[in-house]
Amino acid sequence: MGKKDGLITKGRYELKFRGVKCLNCGHPLDISDKYCPNCSQANSTKKLTLKDFFDEFFSSLINYDSKLLTTLYALLLRPGRITKDYVNGKRITYTNPFRFLLSLAFLYFLMVTYNNQFANLDEAAKNFDGTIYNGPISFDLGSGDLEVDSVAMKKQSEKAMKNLDSLKKGNPEILAGLQKFDSINTDDPEMSSQLKYLDSLGIFMQGANEKKKQKDSFMNADPVGYFKSLEKESGMGAFSRKAEFFGYAIKRDTLYNFKQAQAKYNIDESTTNKMAFNFSNSILKVMSQPGTWINDTISKLPFIIFFFLPVFTVFISLVYIRNNYTYTDHLIFSFHNQSLLFILLILSFTLDTLFDVNSSGIFLLIFGFYLYKAMRKFYGQGRFKTIVKYIFLNTIFMILAFITIIATFTGSVFTYN
Repeated sequence: MGKKDGLITKGRYELKFRGVKCLNCGHPLDISDKYCPNCSQANSTKKLTLKDFFDEFFSSLINYDSKLLTTLYALLLRPGRITKDYVNGKRITYTNPFRFLLSLAFLYFLMVTYNNQFANLDEAAKNFDGTIYNGPISFDLGSGDLEVDSVAMKKQSEKAMKNLDSLKKGNPEILAGLQKFDSINTDDPEMSSQLKYLDSLGIFMQGANEKKKQKDSFMNADPVGYFKSLEKESGMGAFSRKAEFFGYAIKRDTLYNFKQAQAKYNIDESTTNKMAFNFSNSILKVMSQPGTWINDTISKLPFIIFFFLPVFTVFISLVYIRNNYTYTDHLIFSFHNQSLLFILLILSFTLDTLFDVNSSGIFLLIFGFYLYKAMRKFYGQGRFKTIVKYIFLNTIFMILAFITIIATFTGSVFTYN
Protein backbone atom coordinates (compact mmCIF):
# COMPACT_ATOMS: atom_id res chain seq x y z
CA MET A 1 0.00 0.00 0.00
CA GLY A 2 1.43 3.41 -0.95
CA LYS A 3 2.09 6.19 1.50
CA LYS A 4 -0.25 9.14 1.69
CA ASP A 5 1.29 12.48 0.77
CA GLY A 6 2.26 14.52 3.82
CA LEU A 7 1.36 11.73 6.25
CA ILE A 8 4.87 10.62 7.18
CA THR A 9 7.30 13.28 8.40
CA LYS A 10 10.66 13.16 10.04
CA GLY A 11 11.59 13.08 13.72
CA ARG A 12 9.01 12.56 16.41
CA TYR A 13 6.19 13.16 13.93
CA GLU A 14 6.84 9.92 11.99
CA LEU A 15 3.91 7.57 11.55
CA LYS A 16 5.32 4.97 13.92
CA PHE A 17 5.14 7.48 16.80
CA ARG A 18 1.50 8.47 16.19
CA GLY A 19 -1.06 7.60 18.85
CA VAL A 20 -4.83 7.09 18.92
CA LYS A 21 -5.40 9.26 21.99
CA CYS A 22 -4.11 12.78 22.81
CA LEU A 23 -1.64 12.64 25.66
CA ASN A 24 -2.66 16.14 26.75
CA CYS A 25 -6.49 16.17 26.74
CA GLY A 26 -7.41 12.52 26.02
CA HIS A 27 -9.29 13.34 22.79
CA PRO A 28 -9.55 10.31 20.40
CA LEU A 29 -7.20 10.61 17.42
CA ASP A 30 -6.76 9.01 14.03
CA ILE A 31 -3.36 7.77 12.92
CA SER A 32 -3.43 10.46 10.23
CA ASP A 33 -3.80 13.28 12.76
CA LYS A 34 -0.52 15.15 13.13
CA TYR A 35 -2.05 17.42 15.77
CA CYS A 36 -4.94 17.06 18.19
CA PRO A 37 -7.99 18.87 16.76
CA ASN A 38 -9.15 19.63 20.32
CA CYS A 39 -6.05 21.18 21.97
CA SER A 40 -3.54 21.42 19.05
CA GLN A 41 -0.83 19.37 20.79
CA ALA A 42 1.39 17.30 18.49
CA ASN A 43 0.29 13.65 18.10
CA SER A 44 3.50 11.91 19.13
CA THR A 45 4.29 9.25 21.70
CA LYS A 46 8.06 9.52 21.23
CA LYS A 47 10.12 10.64 24.22
CA LEU A 48 11.33 14.21 23.80
CA THR A 49 15.08 14.31 23.04
CA LEU A 50 17.35 17.35 23.14
CA LYS A 51 17.37 17.46 19.33
CA ASP A 52 13.55 17.40 19.20
CA PHE A 53 13.39 20.16 21.79
CA PHE A 54 15.64 22.51 19.80
CA ASP A 55 13.95 21.61 16.50
CA GLU A 56 10.57 22.64 17.93
CA PHE A 57 12.01 25.78 19.49
CA PHE A 58 13.55 27.05 16.24
CA SER A 59 10.48 26.02 14.25
CA SER A 60 8.26 28.10 16.57
CA LEU A 61 10.71 30.98 16.43
CA ILE A 62 10.77 31.01 12.63
CA ASN A 63 6.98 30.76 12.54
CA TYR A 64 6.66 33.77 14.89
CA ASP A 65 9.26 35.72 12.90
CA SER A 66 7.26 35.07 9.75
CA LYS A 67 4.11 36.42 11.41
CA LEU A 68 6.04 39.36 12.77
CA LEU A 69 7.46 40.33 9.39
CA THR A 70 4.04 40.00 7.75
CA THR A 71 2.49 42.15 10.48
CA LEU A 72 5.19 44.81 10.20
CA TYR A 73 4.89 44.92 6.41
CA ALA A 74 1.09 45.29 6.51
CA LEU A 75 1.20 47.77 9.37
CA LEU A 76 3.80 50.04 7.75
CA LEU A 77 2.76 49.91 4.11
CA ARG A 78 -0.97 49.14 4.15
CA PRO A 79 -2.74 51.50 6.57
CA GLY A 80 -6.06 50.11 7.78
CA ARG A 81 -5.76 46.95 5.67
CA ILE A 82 -4.33 44.80 8.45
CA THR A 83 -7.29 45.61 10.72
CA LYS A 84 -9.75 44.88 7.91
CA ASP A 85 -8.10 41.48 7.31
CA TYR A 86 -8.03 40.67 11.00
CA VAL A 87 -11.68 41.46 11.77
CA ASN A 88 -12.75 39.59 8.61
CA GLY A 89 -11.14 36.39 9.90
CA LYS A 90 -7.65 36.42 8.35
CA ARG A 91 -5.86 36.17 11.70
CA ILE A 92 -3.36 33.31 11.60
CA THR A 93 -1.19 35.38 9.22
CA TYR A 94 -0.65 38.19 11.74
CA THR A 95 0.48 38.43 15.34
CA ASN A 96 -2.10 39.02 18.07
CA PRO A 97 -2.69 42.83 18.13
CA PHE A 98 -2.98 42.99 21.93
CA ARG A 99 0.27 41.08 22.51
CA PHE A 100 2.03 42.97 19.71
CA LEU A 101 1.12 46.38 21.18
CA LEU A 102 2.11 45.27 24.69
CA SER A 103 5.53 44.11 23.44
CA LEU A 104 6.17 47.39 21.60
CA ALA A 105 5.05 49.49 24.59
CA PHE A 106 7.35 47.57 26.92
CA LEU A 107 10.25 47.90 24.50
CA TYR A 108 9.80 51.65 24.06
CA PHE A 109 9.39 52.51 27.74
CA LEU A 110 12.28 50.17 28.58
CA MET A 111 14.49 52.15 26.17
CA VAL A 112 13.36 55.45 27.70
CA THR A 113 13.85 54.22 31.26
CA TYR A 114 17.32 52.76 30.73
CA ASN A 115 18.52 55.71 28.73
CA ASN A 116 19.24 57.22 32.16
CA GLN A 117 18.24 60.71 31.03
CA PHE A 118 16.65 61.48 34.42
CA ALA A 119 19.65 60.45 36.52
CA ASN A 120 20.80 64.07 36.78
CA LEU A 121 17.62 64.91 38.70
CA ASP A 122 18.66 62.56 41.52
CA GLU A 123 22.08 64.24 41.69
CA ALA A 124 20.49 67.70 41.77
CA ALA A 125 18.13 66.60 44.54
CA LYS A 126 21.09 65.54 46.72
CA ASN A 127 22.45 69.10 46.64
CA PHE A 128 19.07 70.75 47.21
CA ASP A 129 18.14 71.52 50.82
CA GLY A 130 14.47 72.09 50.01
CA THR A 131 14.59 75.88 50.37
CA ILE A 132 13.68 78.32 47.61
CA TYR A 133 15.32 81.62 48.51
CA ASN A 134 14.46 84.98 47.10
CA GLY A 135 16.03 87.83 49.08
CA PRO A 136 14.57 88.15 52.58
CA ILE A 137 11.72 85.71 51.79
CA SER A 138 12.33 81.95 51.58
CA PHE A 139 10.04 78.96 51.06
CA ASP A 140 10.80 75.54 52.53
CA LEU A 141 9.45 72.77 50.28
CA GLY A 142 9.87 70.21 53.01
CA SER A 143 7.69 71.92 55.59
CA GLY A 144 5.72 74.29 53.37
CA ASP A 145 6.76 77.30 55.46
CA LEU A 146 7.14 80.82 54.10
CA GLU A 147 9.76 82.60 56.20
CA VAL A 148 10.71 86.27 56.34
CA ASP A 149 14.18 87.34 57.46
CA SER A 150 13.43 90.65 59.24
CA VAL A 151 17.11 91.67 59.34
CA ALA A 152 17.52 91.13 55.61
CA MET A 153 14.20 92.86 54.99
CA LYS A 154 15.36 95.92 56.95
CA LYS A 155 18.69 96.09 55.08
CA GLN A 156 16.90 95.81 51.74
CA SER A 157 14.46 98.58 52.75
CA GLU A 158 17.30 100.90 53.80
CA LYS A 159 19.09 100.26 50.51
CA ALA A 160 15.90 101.02 48.56
CA MET A 161 15.40 104.28 50.49
CA LYS A 162 18.96 105.42 49.72
CA ASN A 163 18.43 104.69 46.02
CA LEU A 164 15.14 106.60 46.14
CA ASP A 165 16.79 109.63 47.77
CA SER A 166 19.47 109.73 45.09
CA LEU A 167 16.79 109.55 42.40
CA LYS A 168 14.87 112.44 44.00
CA LYS A 169 17.95 114.64 43.86
CA GLY A 170 18.82 113.72 40.30
CA ASN A 171 15.34 113.76 38.80
CA PRO A 172 12.73 116.38 39.89
CA GLU A 173 9.98 114.57 37.94
CA ILE A 174 10.26 111.53 40.22
CA LEU A 175 9.95 113.81 43.27
CA ALA A 176 6.75 115.31 41.85
CA GLY A 177 5.38 111.84 41.15
CA LEU A 178 6.10 110.71 44.71
CA GLN A 179 4.38 113.79 46.12
CA LYS A 180 1.35 113.01 43.97
CA PHE A 181 1.38 109.43 45.22
CA ASP A 182 1.50 110.68 48.86
CA SER A 183 -1.54 112.91 48.19
CA ILE A 184 -3.44 109.93 46.70
CA ASN A 185 -2.48 107.87 49.73
CA THR A 186 -3.85 110.62 52.04
CA ASP A 187 -7.02 111.37 50.06
CA ASP A 188 -7.95 107.76 49.20
CA PRO A 189 -8.88 105.72 52.32
CA GLU A 190 -9.05 102.48 50.32
CA MET A 191 -5.52 102.95 48.97
CA SER A 192 -4.30 103.82 52.44
CA SER A 193 -5.93 100.68 53.82
CA GLN A 194 -4.27 98.50 51.19
CA LEU A 195 -0.85 99.96 51.92
CA LYS A 196 -1.32 99.37 55.64
CA TYR A 197 -2.30 95.79 54.82
CA LEU A 198 0.95 95.30 52.93
CA ASP A 199 2.89 96.74 55.87
CA SER A 200 1.20 94.32 58.25
CA LEU A 201 1.84 91.30 56.01
CA GLY A 202 5.42 90.90 57.20
CA ILE A 203 4.29 91.14 60.85
CA PHE A 204 1.59 88.51 60.22
CA MET A 205 4.06 86.14 58.58
CA GLN A 206 6.48 86.54 61.46
CA GLY A 207 3.65 85.70 63.88
CA ALA A 208 2.75 82.61 61.86
CA ASN A 209 6.38 81.51 61.93
CA GLU A 210 6.45 81.94 65.69
CA LYS A 211 3.39 79.70 66.04
CA LYS A 212 5.06 77.15 63.77
CA LYS A 213 8.17 77.17 65.97
CA GLN A 214 6.03 76.62 69.08
CA LYS A 215 4.32 73.68 67.41
CA ASP A 216 7.67 72.23 66.31
CA SER A 217 9.06 72.52 69.81
CA PHE A 218 5.99 70.67 71.19
CA MET A 219 6.38 68.00 68.51
CA ASN A 220 10.06 67.62 69.29
CA ALA A 221 9.65 67.61 73.11
CA ASP A 222 6.68 65.22 73.30
CA PRO A 223 6.01 63.55 69.91
CA VAL A 224 3.77 60.87 71.44
CA GLY A 225 1.60 63.48 73.19
CA TYR A 226 1.51 65.67 70.09
CA PHE A 227 0.24 62.81 67.91
CA LYS A 228 -2.34 61.86 70.56
CA SER A 229 -3.68 65.40 70.31
CA LEU A 230 -4.01 64.94 66.53
CA GLU A 231 -6.02 61.75 67.04
CA LYS A 232 -8.81 63.84 68.59
CA GLU A 233 -9.17 65.86 65.36
CA SER A 234 -10.88 64.83 62.13
CA GLY A 235 -11.12 65.84 58.49
CA MET A 236 -8.50 66.80 55.92
CA GLY A 237 -6.83 69.21 58.32
CA ALA A 238 -6.12 66.38 60.76
CA PHE A 239 -4.84 64.18 57.93
CA SER A 240 -2.44 66.88 56.68
CA ARG A 241 -1.11 67.47 60.22
CA LYS A 242 -0.59 63.73 60.67
CA ALA A 243 1.22 63.59 57.34
CA GLU A 244 3.37 66.54 58.48
CA PHE A 245 4.19 64.70 61.74
CA PHE A 246 5.15 61.51 59.87
CA GLY A 247 7.33 63.51 57.50
CA TYR A 248 9.13 65.01 60.50
CA ALA A 249 9.47 61.56 62.15
CA ILE A 250 10.72 59.84 58.99
CA LYS A 251 13.46 62.44 58.50
CA ARG A 252 14.47 62.56 62.18
CA ASP A 253 14.40 58.84 63.03
CA THR A 254 14.95 57.32 59.56
CA LEU A 255 11.75 55.28 59.59
CA TYR A 256 11.20 52.85 56.73
CA ASN A 257 7.66 51.58 57.38
CA PHE A 258 4.53 52.26 59.40
CA LYS A 259 5.27 49.45 61.87
CA GLN A 260 8.42 51.27 63.03
CA ALA A 261 6.51 54.54 63.52
CA GLN A 262 3.74 52.67 65.33
CA ALA A 263 6.18 51.04 67.78
CA LYS A 264 8.23 54.21 68.40
CA TYR A 265 5.35 56.67 68.94
CA ASN A 266 2.62 54.34 70.25
CA ILE A 267 0.36 55.03 67.27
CA ASP A 268 -2.92 53.24 66.66
CA GLU A 269 -3.09 50.98 63.61
CA SER A 270 -5.82 52.78 61.70
CA THR A 271 -6.34 53.19 57.94
CA THR A 272 -6.02 56.99 58.20
CA ASN A 273 -2.69 56.75 60.05
CA LYS A 274 -1.32 54.27 57.50
CA MET A 275 -2.42 56.48 54.61
CA ALA A 276 -0.85 59.56 56.22
CA PHE A 277 2.45 57.72 56.77
CA ASN A 278 2.54 56.29 53.22
CA PHE A 279 1.68 59.71 51.79
CA SER A 280 4.55 61.41 53.66
CA ASN A 281 6.96 58.60 52.85
CA SER A 282 6.10 58.79 49.14
CA ILE A 283 6.44 62.58 48.99
CA LEU A 284 9.86 62.47 50.68
CA LYS A 285 11.10 59.75 48.32
CA VAL A 286 9.88 61.67 45.28
CA MET A 287 11.67 64.82 46.49
CA SER A 288 14.90 62.95 47.26
CA GLN A 289 14.88 60.78 44.10
CA PRO A 290 12.85 62.57 41.40
CA GLY A 291 14.68 60.88 38.52
CA THR A 292 14.10 57.39 39.92
CA TRP A 293 10.44 58.26 40.54
CA ILE A 294 9.97 59.41 36.92
CA ASN A 295 11.58 56.21 35.60
CA ASP A 296 9.43 54.09 37.91
CA THR A 297 6.27 55.87 36.74
CA ILE A 298 7.24 55.55 33.07
CA SER A 299 7.73 51.80 33.54
CA LYS A 300 4.04 51.53 34.53
CA LEU A 301 2.75 53.35 31.44
CA PRO A 302 2.39 50.20 29.26
CA PHE A 303 -0.27 48.95 31.69
CA ILE A 304 -1.94 52.37 31.77
CA ILE A 305 -2.30 52.28 27.98
CA PHE A 306 -4.53 49.21 28.17
CA PHE A 307 -6.91 51.06 30.47
CA PHE A 308 -6.75 54.20 28.34
CA LEU A 309 -7.36 52.71 24.87
CA PRO A 310 -10.67 50.93 25.74
CA VAL A 311 -12.03 54.26 27.02
CA PHE A 312 -10.91 56.07 23.87
CA THR A 313 -12.44 53.31 21.73
CA VAL A 314 -15.85 54.18 23.17
CA PHE A 315 -15.61 57.54 21.36
CA ILE A 316 -14.58 55.81 18.12
CA SER A 317 -17.63 53.56 18.44
CA LEU A 318 -19.88 56.59 18.92
CA VAL A 319 -18.37 58.46 15.96
CA TYR A 320 -18.79 55.41 13.69
CA ILE A 321 -22.04 54.19 15.27
CA ARG A 322 -23.70 53.63 11.88
CA ASN A 323 -20.97 51.25 10.70
CA ASN A 324 -21.38 47.50 11.09
CA TYR A 325 -18.22 47.16 13.18
CA THR A 326 -18.41 46.00 16.80
CA TYR A 327 -16.68 47.62 19.76
CA THR A 328 -13.99 44.91 19.58
CA ASP A 329 -13.34 45.74 15.91
CA HIS A 330 -12.80 49.40 16.83
CA LEU A 331 -10.51 48.32 19.68
CA ILE A 332 -8.37 46.22 17.31
CA PHE A 333 -8.15 49.26 15.03
CA SER A 334 -6.89 51.31 18.01
CA PHE A 335 -4.36 48.60 18.92
CA HIS A 336 -2.93 48.51 15.40
CA ASN A 337 -2.62 52.30 15.15
CA GLN A 338 -0.97 52.58 18.56
CA SER A 339 1.42 49.79 17.58
CA LEU A 340 2.47 51.83 14.54
CA LEU A 341 2.93 54.88 16.79
CA PHE A 342 5.26 52.94 19.08
CA ILE A 343 7.25 51.61 16.11
CA LEU A 344 7.78 55.18 14.92
CA LEU A 345 8.67 56.36 18.44
CA ILE A 346 11.22 53.54 18.77
CA LEU A 347 12.77 54.51 15.43
CA SER A 348 12.82 58.18 16.44
CA PHE A 349 14.34 57.41 19.82
CA THR A 350 17.04 55.25 18.22
CA LEU A 351 17.95 57.95 15.67
CA ASP A 352 18.00 60.67 18.34
CA THR A 353 20.29 58.57 20.57
CA LEU A 354 22.70 57.58 17.80
CA PHE A 355 22.96 60.90 15.95
CA ASP A 356 22.04 63.43 18.67
CA VAL A 357 19.13 64.88 16.65
CA ASN A 358 15.46 65.54 17.37
CA SER A 359 13.35 63.61 14.88
CA SER A 360 10.20 63.08 16.95
CA GLY A 361 8.29 65.85 15.15
CA ILE A 362 8.86 64.26 11.73
CA PHE A 363 7.75 60.81 12.90
CA LEU A 364 4.64 62.26 14.56
CA LEU A 365 3.73 63.95 11.27
CA ILE A 366 4.16 60.61 9.51
CA PHE A 367 1.86 58.99 12.07
CA GLY A 368 -0.73 61.74 11.62
CA PHE A 369 -0.86 61.12 7.87
CA TYR A 370 -0.87 57.34 8.42
CA LEU A 371 -3.80 57.58 10.83
CA TYR A 372 -5.86 59.54 8.29
CA LYS A 373 -5.16 56.92 5.58
CA ALA A 374 -5.99 54.08 8.01
CA MET A 375 -9.34 55.66 8.93
CA ARG A 376 -10.27 56.10 5.27
CA LYS A 377 -9.26 52.55 4.35
CA PHE A 378 -10.85 50.78 7.30
CA TYR A 379 -14.11 52.72 7.59
CA GLY A 380 -14.45 53.51 3.87
CA GLN A 381 -15.81 57.05 4.19
CA GLY A 382 -15.12 60.14 2.10
CA ARG A 383 -12.39 62.73 2.69
CA PHE A 384 -14.57 65.39 4.32
CA LYS A 385 -16.24 63.05 6.83
CA THR A 386 -12.92 61.41 7.63
CA ILE A 387 -11.18 64.76 8.21
CA VAL A 388 -13.96 65.97 10.55
CA LYS A 389 -13.90 62.73 12.54
CA TYR A 390 -10.11 62.69 12.47
CA ILE A 391 -9.93 66.15 14.08
CA PHE A 392 -12.62 65.31 16.66
CA LEU A 393 -11.10 61.97 17.68
CA ASN A 394 -7.58 63.38 17.93
CA THR A 395 -8.87 66.20 20.14
CA ILE A 396 -10.57 63.64 22.41
CA PHE A 397 -7.40 61.53 22.37
CA MET A 398 -5.23 64.47 23.50
CA ILE A 399 -7.65 65.43 26.28
CA LEU A 400 -7.89 61.85 27.57
CA ALA A 401 -4.12 61.39 27.28
CA PHE A 402 -3.48 64.59 29.25
CA ILE A 403 -5.92 63.56 32.00
CA THR A 404 -4.43 60.05 32.12
CA ILE A 405 -0.85 61.31 32.38
CA ILE A 406 -1.75 63.82 35.13
CA ALA A 407 -3.68 61.15 37.05
CA THR A 408 -0.85 58.62 36.63
CA PHE A 409 1.90 60.91 37.88
CA THR A 410 -0.28 62.30 40.68
CA GLY A 411 -1.23 58.82 41.82
CA SER A 412 2.41 57.77 41.57
CA VAL A 413 3.43 60.58 43.94
CA PHE A 414 1.00 59.31 46.58
CA THR A 415 1.86 55.61 46.19
CA TYR A 416 5.59 55.67 45.37
CA ASN A 417 7.59 53.43 47.73
